[in-house]
Amino acid sequence: MTVTAANAAEQLVLDFFVVLSSGDLETLRGFYHEASVWEPKVKDIPGAGRHVGMAIIDEFLAPVRGMFKPGDPKVHVHAMFSQTKDGVTWVCVESNSTGESIEGKHYSNDYCWVFEIANGKIDAMREYMDSLYTAKWFGMV
Repeated sequence: MTVTAANAAEQLVLDFFVVLSSGDLETLRGFYHEASVWEPKVKDIPGAGRHVGMAIIDEFLAPVRGMFKPGDPKVHVHAMFSQTKDGVTWVCVESNSTGESIEGKHYSNDYCWVFEIANGKIDAMREYMDSLYTAKWFGMV
């Protein structure tokens, strides 16, 4: 199934996932502003917590993406819907991500994302995942 955007905010999110999947962290900077927030909604797993502004790229994504082969993991969007209220468009996405670690370990996890989009940028995003799978993948369980 191919997911298509119903509005500009949804297209921004689809474009974001294309760039994220490419591993081009410099281009990703254009999706954020200094107050943007990325918050993985997990506890006690590498990457957990609130990441703000360009620290999203420098302190969070660069180390996480560095654990994978170049260009991995890839995000595969399965469904998306949105609603706009008070100038903010909320976009919800169901996806999975697949890839290989630099050691050749396979990764395949399910996700739900909630984005807040305003003025053509990502104001906030919350990332929900199968945290048990992630903990097992990191050898924590």
